[in-house]
Amino acid sequence: MSKVNLRERIRQGVFLLDGAMGTELIARGIEAGVCNDYLNIDSPDVILDIHRAYLSAGSDAVLTNTFGANKYALARHVLADKVVDVNTAGAQIARQAAGEEKYVLGDIGPSGDFLQPLGNLEPQELKDAFTQQAKALLDGGVDGFIIETMAALDEVEIAIEAVKSVCGNLPILASLAFDKAGDDFKTMMGIDVESAVSKIVSLDVDVLGFNCGMLTLDEYIELAEKLVSAVRALDRDVLIFAEPNAGKPELIDGKAVYKVSPEEFATAAEKIHSVGVKIIGGCCGTGPAHIEAMSRKLRVGNG
Repeated sequence: MSKVNLRERIRQGVFLLDGAMGTELIARGIEAGVCNDYLNIDSPDVILDIHRAYLSAGSDAVLTNTFGANKYALARHVLADKVVDVNTAGAQIARQAAGEEKYVLGDIGPSGDFLQPLGNLEPQELKDAFTQQAKALLDGGVDGFIIETMAALDEVEIAIEAVKSVCGNLPILASLAFDKAGDDFKTMMGIDVESAVSKIVSLDVDVLGFNCGMLTLDEYIELAEKLVSAVRALDRDVLIFAEPNAGKPELIDGKAVYKVSPEEFATAAEKIHSVGVKIIGGCCGTGPAHIEAMSRKLRVGNG
């Protein structure tokens, strides 16, 4: 019996994503500064082990290790010619871990530059780069796509258009990274929640949400409430997802340290779920223990 397609499954109660990849790589001794995405080629067993740990912890889907695998990000490691290899391998490793029962989301992150006139990126060149990445992920066997940690609406729009040009009818999740701005939340580019929701909903994605950012757990809950309210005000049938960090990091000996325990994270996730967010995972600082604690808390009575 084949599994339910991803678009149907994400509407069937709680759907859990995985946690951080970088945090787990550091825990396994991978040195800071290496190209994490190229580990799909160099150390596939490490990536496979991380995916399997999250699936064992209760994740319904894993994100491919391709967050920085567009040509611009890879060029910073002199690997711009490896886009297809890195993304295809990333999707294949995740597919191997997920098997046919769980799901794989092709992960697409920002370019790391700005579109003209703020930066040097031309819209068509950026779209071509995201299209190249999306096609390789599709060829590797993903069930859908997640476009995450975006800050600029023009870049997320181009990424969505690029994915749609190659993915057929696969679902797309899109998120921005928000920080606290006075009494509000805004991205690095000054985009508020209402503006982000209005624009992304108009682009006809299946799910929109937030991830990362420099927020406390209470602020993530507040952000979730604001996002849900903005979506409901538009009266559109769009799901919402959240990938909070393990709280706000503390700088210790020059390193960002996340001190939120799995139980504290799970309690916050339960509150985020209670306001109307059914698709939840973790971002920086979270690991399999956080996902396992969240799974135990959210699965009880929630499907």
